[in-house]
Amino acid sequence: MYLPPGYNETGNRYPVLYMQDGQNLFDPATAFGGQDWRADITADELIHAGVVRPLIIAGIYNTGAKRISEYTPTRDRRMRKGGKADRYAEMLAREIKPFIDHEYRTVKSAAYAAVGGSSLGALASLVATLDYPRVFGGAVVMSPSVWWDGRSILGVVNGWNGKVRPRLWLGCGTAESESAQRVVADTRLLRDALQAKGWREGADLAYSEDESAGHNELAWGARFGQVLQFLFPAR
Repeated sequence: MYLPPGYNETGNRYPVLYMQDGQNLFDPATAFGGQDWRADITADELIHAGVVRPLIIAGIYNTGAKRISEYTPTRDRRMRKGGKADRYAEMLAREIKPFIDHEYRTVKSAAYAAVGGSSLGALASLVATLDYPRVFGGAVVMSPSVWWDGRSILGVVNGWNGKVRPRLWLGCGTAESESAQRVVADTRLLRDALQAKGWREGADLAYSEDESAGHNELAWGARFGQVLQFLFPAR
């Protein structure tokens, strides 16, 4: 858990960002490859600068071996795993968020709650906000693994018929893998699918292609400030 400056000195209530792969956010000792996002440091800097509203960040650890299944929207028959993102989203909405709202001074409405992640965690986060847009009013969809199961996430978006559109930050790097052009092309397909459903870039959709950025915690952490300024700008 990240608590904003002044949390213990005031009675204020705060918005919450629920992040997947929580062990990678704050501490290099638990982060993949020893590189954390430095999310707490970025949040402190932007809050002190007055450009981001003070917020709570809840880092939800992945389960290791079950991560792929819990973070993906469909079951890949070839890999024989996946498809539990809807159940994971239900846990976020019906168990984790109510627990955090009870234990911490939060603003409970969807406008002040967002969910986020990178890679497969980005898919899980997008599914969560599409399934529960009246619970999570925004999402961070960073370097999404659009490739999963024949780009099945595009079918999820195409089949979405919700009436409330959450705010979405979507982006990738241009050097994420040996097939970087495919990564960028896939992310653009996801952007286009969202726009076909009514999302408007510059309004409720932020889109970014970060030049020369890879598929790793260092690159994601470098863009985290953009995410915070889009989802939780200072009033």
